[in-house]
Amino acid sequence: MPKRSPRPAATAAPGPQPPAARRRAVALSGALLRSGGLATLAALALAACAGQIRSVPLAHGTPERPPATTAHALHRLVDDGAPGAASLITRDRFAAARYSTAGVADLRTGRRMAPQDHFRAGSLTKTLVATVVLQLVAEGRLTLHDHAAAHLPPGVPATGDGDRSELRRVTIRQLLAHTSGLFNYTQDPRLSKQLYGKGFGAHRYDSHTPAELLRIALSHPPVAAPGTRYAYSNTNYLVLGLVIEAVTGNPYATEIRRRILVPARLDHTSFPGTDPVLPEPHGRAYSRAGARRVDATSLDPSRAGAAGEMVTTLGDLNRFFAALLGGKFLAPRQMAQIRNEKGTDGAYGLGLYATRLPCGVTVWGHNGDINGSYARTAGTADGRHIVSYRANTDTLPDPAHGTAVLTAEFCAARRP
Repeated sequence: MPKRSPRPAATAAPGPQPPAARRRAVALSGALLRSGGLATLAALALAACAGQIRSVPLAHGTPERPPATTAHALHRLVDDGAPGAASLITRDRFAAARYSTAGVADLRTGRRMAPQDHFRAGSLTKTLVATVVLQLVAEGRLTLHDHAAAHLPPGVPATGDGDRSELRRVTIRQLLAHTSGLFNYTQDPRLSKQLYGKGFGAHRYDSHTPAELLRIALSHPPVAAPGTRYAYSNTNYLVLGLVIEAVTGNPYATEIRRRILVPARLDHTSFPGTDPVLPEPHGRAYSRAGARRVDATSLDPSRAGAAGEMVTTLGDLNRFFAALLGGKFLAPRQMAQIRNEKGTDGAYGLGLYATRLPCGVTVWGHNGDINGSYARTAGTADGRHIVSYRANTDTLPDPAHGTAVLTAEFCAARRP
């Protein structure tokens, strides 16, 4: 769930590792982005024994796709320990998308990741939540200066014990920008032991309500006074989900479906609440518990809620960010606000953050992780060029290798 800034159950025994040649092989296929979903076009073959990729002529009439720039960067993620990694590139000058993958989706069967696979997207949920909040601002139903305590459903706490932490001085803008100072509930020592590591197996199906998680956060002193500094906290977007509910009368997920998923035809994105099962098709998700690898595919996602429960596909992520950055969801004023990083010294906007790549290109997006899954999307400011990638593990040992996926594509595209 936490953003890793590019700038700065009983545990199960690990499944068998695939042979090195197969693990290093990359399966690449084209994927058409159509109005209703992804249609894959096989266009490359593997020379697995030699660890090489060779092109196969495209069938007559097959749309042109972007080059396979991310293959080696995906290999690196697998070499770092991710069982599998995949990316999807869409560029407006190409009629079809480029899908690339390395490693496997399932260590037991050797099945590869597929473009249609569903996965948990963690904190990428936050960008959709922020979009709805800014739509409500544009509609005059909220202002960024409103205090969060003024927009909470009945029965939801606004203060902690002894008023050590409270929402009466925290504004909507501060929640969006992670400058509220609210303690990050996922870092509560007791809860953290249940959410991650050795405690995950016994607590993977525990259900949590937003009010319960907020009480945990408010039981801790703030990490900073509201508005004084950037400090990433899942609590901020947990509260924003409650604000959406109080203002609209609907759960935040209902508003996202109505305002974003249905208009953009994001048919493979969902907010599962307490449902532990991923939609089909899907691969496996793997986490670490000490030295052991744990299958974390099935879990109760209410631990994340509006801070990170979303399930989606690479195709839906590309469609959403292309529409958002292209101005389809927000008016120009709100688009300027979602990108405004002034209050965080360039660390974060109001639901998006910028990544400045070594070649000088700046891209906008978000990342996210939850047990067994890591994902990231970034795009050019106009939304005409988008890259989403994922790994079926929750921790990238070297975050720079994740950013290298973006560098491989956006910097290559800049060259003549």
